[in-house]
Amino acid sequence: MLHGPARFLPAHEYRRLRWRNGAGWTREILALPDPEHWDLRLSIAEIEAPAAYSPFPGMLREQVLLAGNALRLDFADGQRAELAPPYQRVRFSGERDLVATPADGPVQAFNLIWRPSALEVELLHRPLVGGMFCFADAETAWALHLLGGTARISGDGGEPLLAGGDSAWLASAQRRRFAIDGAGEALLLRVRRVGGG
Repeated sequence: MLHGPARFLPAHEYRRLRWRNGAGWTREILALPDPEHWDLRLSIAEIEAPAAYSPFPGMLREQVLLAGNALRLDFADGQRAELAPPYQRVRFSGERDLVATPADGPVQAFNLIWRPSALEVELLHRPLVGGMFCFADAETAWALHLLGGTARISGDGGEPLLAGGDSAWLASAQRRRFAIDGAGEALLLRVRRVGGG
């Protein structure tokens, strides 16, 4: 899964799917190693009314508010999390019962789900001012979701231009440097195999 190849993931190609429990919609960006049996999934949840989240036992989740006024997460154990713009986020266990309630209209949330027994994932919010580098190898890959602006990625067969809402998966079996050059903001995920170097 972490060996590549690198992929450009334009927003217009995301798959729009029902939630597992049928309570909402999500636009799937990436599911690895395959869409049916995955250890890592990136998507954008569309939340228009109060809705219970689907459970994902054995998984960890992290959500970032992308658009909308605010999102409240009410957990069954009494905990509450409030996501406010811009880009506030929360991490929680996938099996926890909760209801998400948007404030003052629909919201969109970046939805990261992964299997911690297989992968270590770190989610970073970064400005793009000029260039930055990501190094991938057999144990480490990167995902980028462009929040706004534009970015060009070089290092693996071409230099795709990303616009706001697009994503990319940066992976390689051999150590490789990916250069990201642009202006805007991005979510950057470092994905490492558990027990890797």
